[in-house]
Amino acid sequence: MMDRERQSHLRNKEDMVRLPALARVAVCGGTHGNELSGVYLVREKLKTKRKSEMMEPVTVVTVMSNPRAVQRCVRYTETDLNRCFTEAMLSFSLSEQTPYEIVRSQELNTQLGPKGSPQATDLICDLHNTTANMGLCLITYSDSDWICLHICKHLQREMATIPVRYIHYDFPPSEAYSLDSVGKHGFAMEIGPQPHGLIRSNIFIAMQEAVQLMLEWVRLFNSGAQFEGGSVDVYTLVKNIDYPRDPHNHTITAAVHPDLQDRDFCLLHPGDPMFLSFSGETVRYKGKEPLYPFFVNESSYYEKGVALSLARRRKVEIPAIQCSRT
Repeated sequence: MMDRERQSHLRNKEDMVRLPALARVAVCGGTHGNELSGVYLVREKLKTKRKSEMMEPVTVVTVMSNPRAVQRCVRYTETDLNRCFTEAMLSFSLSEQTPYEIVRSQELNTQLGPKGSPQATDLICDLHNTTANMGLCLITYSDSDWICLHICKHLQREMATIPVRYIHYDFPPSEAYSLDSVGKHGFAMEIGPQPHGLIRSNIFIAMQEAVQLMLEWVRLFNSGAQFEGGSVDVYTLVKNIDYPRDPHNHTITAAVHPDLQDRDFCLLHPGDPMFLSFSGETVRYKGKEPLYPFFVNESSYYEKGVALSLARRRKVEIPAIQCSRT
């Protein structure tokens, strides 16, 4: 028995992936100015910032991403800041007519990036709220970022009051459009349900706990702790579904069906109710495969033509990791 355990231990050491230290971490809030959990969490951190946060093993940078939108308690002032971090947007020539959020995205890229460079912040956590019943989700552009996946695994193990899931958007780096894509590693921490423009204490507390657990994990990683491998369920975006609309004036003709409302991440099968028209007819899911809905009836996505998103779920095996500094 001892021989088998020793062989397993040796095999795990051989399979260990060693990664650079996360010397600089950014916690950002207010990218959308009416998503208030992140706004108030960042305000509290800015008020109580301690010298220890600027010391080894990690420097924590706290950022209010869109101060104009925060001041007005709106999602954005001219255009959605969280769609302004593609390579094309970050290289856009500025003028006096350039929307504020495009100017701000380039300022943030200078502060936290530049995106894709060796100088970029090691890890960016961008805080968001959703009106959908999604629990806590880490949304990333990679299904093989071992840092983000291990942080997700840590949160799943430590947080008992809210489900934690990992969402993957399969976009190339040049098309990654959100603030977290500026970092070497990064994710949006999306938590709900919470209406925009107000704050719920249970949602704020869950976000606060998750950020603290993330920073504790980073400090442990930088100190040389070994983290065992395992697996994480990854939800990869397949497509977005719009509301049924009038072909003449493009107005919405149906709402999310009661059987689907608030059932994010509950498997949607072909033929299941998806919308209920205002005249009383049920519109059913016509897809060819069962998929997992999320962002169901997210209020800020009405303008984007998205009633819900659909994802495939698969189990991703993650290796044991350790900081290469030690």
